Amino acid sequence: ENYAEQLRRSRKKDFFTGQTNVGPHRDDLSFLVKKIGTEETDIRRFGSQGQQRTAALSLKLAEIELVKKMTDQTPILLLDDVLSELDANRQRDLLSAIGNIQTIITCTGLDEFVEHHFEINQLYHIEEGKILLANKKAIGVNGPNE
Repeated sequence: ENYAEQLRRSRKKDFFTGQTNVGPHRDDLSFLVKKIGTEETDIRRFGSQGQQRTAALSLKLAEIELVKKMTDQTPILLLDDVLSELDANRQRDLLSAIGNIQTIITCTGLDEFVEHHFEINQLYHIEEGKILLANKKAIGVNGPNE
């Protein structure tokens, strides 16, 4: 059965549960780490939150490279509050790795971007249900000024 058919069959359930119930995002993957002379261990058992997130992001970046290679098109990367769970080095590495990928990132603050001198091409500020296009010159560590 193909993916489109699975999505079609799941549509009613998706509507009632408020989420997509089939697809790769529902896969349960294990990341196994093995040191020389030891048993393989699932990173969920011993890895920090940042290490677990880094493993998942590494898989996502590898997936993007595979899609680029197979289709000659680069997908858009969507990241939700990804920097809050990463230490400063991992934040810098991630922001560097996604530099050539169109990326949409949601976050609760701009501190991480300002700290790493990350260039923001388009910034939207959402406050009290209003979406505002923020002026790049108005961006500061505490967020955009109105």
